[in-house]
Amino acid sequence: MATINADDKSLKRSVLLVSTFASFLTPFLSSAINLALPAIGKELHADAISMGWVVSSFILSSAIFLLPFGRLGDIVGRKKIFTLGIFLYTITTFLIIFSWNIISLIILRILQGFSGAMIFGTSLAIISSVFKEGERGRAMGINITATYFGLSSGPVIGGLLTQYLGWRSIFAFLVPFGIISLILIASRIKTEWAEARGEKFDWRGSIIYGISLASFMYGFSKLPTTIGWILLLAGIIFALGFLLFEDKTDHPVFDIRLILHNRVFAFSGIAALIHYAATSATGFFISLYLQYLKDFDARTAGIIMISQPVMMALLSPLAGKLSDKKNPGIIASIGMGLTAAGLILLCFVNENTPVSSIIMLLLLMGTGFGLFSSPNSNAIMSSVEKRYLGIASGVVGTMRMVGQMMSMGIAMMLLALYIGVQKISPSTYHGLMISMKTGFIIFSMLCILGIFASLARNKGIKNRDSFIKANGDFSEKS
Repeated sequence: MATINADDKSLKRSVLLVSTFASFLTPFLSSAINLALPAIGKELHADAISMGWVVSSFILSSAIFLLPFGRLGDIVGRKKIFTLGIFLYTITTFLIIFSWNIISLIILRILQGFSGAMIFGTSLAIISSVFKEGERGRAMGINITATYFGLSSGPVIGGLLTQYLGWRSIFAFLVPFGIISLILIASRIKTEWAEARGEKFDWRGSIIYGISLASFMYGFSKLPTTIGWILLLAGIIFALGFLLFEDKTDHPVFDIRLILHNRVFAFSGIAALIHYAATSATGFFISLYLQYLKDFDARTAGIIMISQPVMMALLSPLAGKLSDKKNPGIIASIGMGLTAAGLILLCFVNENTPVSSIIMLLLLMGTGFGLFSSPNSNAIMSSVEKRYLGIASGVVGTMRMVGQMMSMGIAMMLLALYIGVQKISPSTYHGLMISMKTGFIIFSMLCILGIFASLARNKGIKNRDSFIKANGDFSEKS
């Protein structure tokens, strides 16, 4: 394992370039698919619930494997896992072009989520390995900007591709990006990071964790059915068993002390989970609203939806840089508050709401998201020792994916309640509108709760100086 030179500007530029390039891929695809769902549903004869699983299958698979891959990266090498993830992601993206029905598409999306977990379970850890305190927030801000650039360009490019070349062209468009990422890694990054090299990988804990998360998230998506409640309860029981098992394991896949004795880490993770749970399905709902209820084509809907991620992309590097100098918890809490305000106002949207109002609300939510993400990630990654960076990176990604799955689970549950297993048509538009408004009410309440979770960690960050002083040893000082 090579020793990192903090002054090695060339290595820092290369790491930031590669991780930023890779960070563009998944969010671009996620936002582009939201616009392509009506076209996918039409060609593959899919109902509303199946279309939801095109999005949710990727999220579920990613969430299950993010934490284990983050820990595995600490042990065998983060670059190795990251590179393998890019390779497999590119292969599965190519195979999706040849999907012949909705089931094959969903299965390939599961495999794509598996490879995506390798990428997001290690990317922030690699950045944190190279960039020291005082510059880490800026680097994360740039990285997250790439994520939001993917989100902002996805609806526009995805809408154009879907309208003129079909939804399969979205996946074809991404394949060259994956290939270029692999070339960049091979040619520019020669260093490996594995601060936990030699420690054993906790396979049993990883399996229990996967079963717990799969049961919980799949059960959540099946609510309010009986099987949904059974799976949800099973997931909670396995989660408790996982925590008890990890507490007695010498080299756990997740060190429970990070939650019990690290206030910043714990509440930052909770805040991320709530924020993503409260916001992720808004793009899904707004896409359906614009294309079905407002009768816009995919291209126009994409142009309208770009307003939110553009604001995220503009603010993320500024917020990340600011979090290097100021209390990141305060900045993230302000962002959470603005997001909550946007969600509350979305509850009043109806069939006659002007498009200009929708754009203004998306801009407001984008502002909140931009102020929240990079400072919150900076707080998490700066609160642990280097040998836990992979775990911390996995937690950041897991909170995002679990939050997204919960958000989509709520959306799919509402669609099942108000529309059922049938295609969206003029006869079901009223049910779609009720589903959307009910969803925004639930998301608003979640986000308000998230403000308190975000503020709770601020007692562990008195000011920027004490934050840096405590870095790497929070588990003993908090």
